[in-house]
Amino acid sequence: MTDSLIYKILDRADWMLACDKGVYSGSADDLRDGFIHFSTGPQVPGTLDRHFADAQNLVIAAFSAQSLGAGLRWEASRRGELFPHLYAGLDPHLAIKVHALNRDAEGRFILPPLV
Repeated sequence: MTDSLIYKILDRADWMLACDKGVYSGSADDLRDGFIHFSTGPQVPGTLDRHFADAQNLVIAAFSAQSLGAGLRWEASRRGELFPHLYAGLDPHLAIKVHALNRDAEGRFILPPLV
C-alpha cells in the first residue's frame, strides 16, 4: 500500500490557503480526530457520499502514500476497511495532481481517473 496513490478531499479555499502557507493542518473533522483523513481510489466515492454530499467548491488532491513518510498509518475504519490517516501536517507541494470536483446535471460528483 505504501506505493499507491491516496486522495484528500477538501474545500478549494482551504487548499489554496494550504498552498500559500506550505502546510495543511486538516479540516475540522481531521483536527477533531487527531489525523488527516485520506481515501484510496476505490474509497473516494463512499467518502464523498458520506462526508461531502452537500458540499460545494471541493478539490481532490492525489498523493503518493510513500511520499507522506512515517506519519502515514493504515487503520481500520468503515466496515473494518483500512484507510490512510496522516498523523502530521500535510505539505501541499507533495500533491501529484489536484482536480476540482464538479457535479453533473443530476448533482453527482464527476471524478477524475483514480488509481
